[in-house]
Amino acid sequence: MHLSTAETEGTISAIVSRSPRRTMRRKRQTLVVLGVDPGTLVSGYGVVEQNGSIVRLLGCGTINNRSTKSMPLRLKKIYSELSTVITQFKPDEFAIESAFYGKNAQSALKLGHARGVSILAAVEHEIPTTEYSPREVKHAVVGNGAASKEQVQFMVKSMLGLADARMLHDTSDALAIAICHLHRLARPKTKLKDWKSYIAAHPERVKA
Repeated sequence: MHLSTAETEGTISAIVSRSPRRTMRRKRQTLVVLGVDPGTLVSGYGVVEQNGSIVRLLGCGTINNRSTKSMPLRLKKIYSELSTVITQFKPDEFAIESAFYGKNAQSALKLGHARGVSILAAVEHEIPTTEYSPREVKHAVVGNGAASKEQVQFMVKSMLGLADARMLHDTSDALAIAICHLHRLARPKTKLKDWKSYIAAHPERVKA
């Protein structure tokens, strides 16, 4: 795998392997998911492909904005570069981290802007979108909803065979979101008869 990083303005900092060919030749059991960890200064993205029981990395990286750039221009860049990623990898599904309400109002507002343009990029390409809370993602990848970013990154690298790869937490968080979505899709859907059953099935959604 070729690893490359680009930190200059107007480029995407990325770890990229070969792009998938989303044509009629793609086998039915193959699924490509784009995960996004949104942010107005740094947005992480990760694209994984599942073929049967095998999950592999297709591409990942960050979209970087300077703090001196106006908010509208930052949002335009996030939308434009995510659209480029979508065009390149042609994901079947899109997953993004939901708003984290523990942050202050200003941070939550900025995060909401980044989430909005990210989701718009997916919707305009007619890709089904799903949102996951940070706790849900950590629980799916690590088995602990209160896991640290370091623990999440370690598990992501282990799952994708990237032990020696350099990776920002924004990138590993995005890959974790994509992997979380794969786990949710693989889980059989069962109808829950009451609130107690829901809590038992989704402990990560209940605040202590």
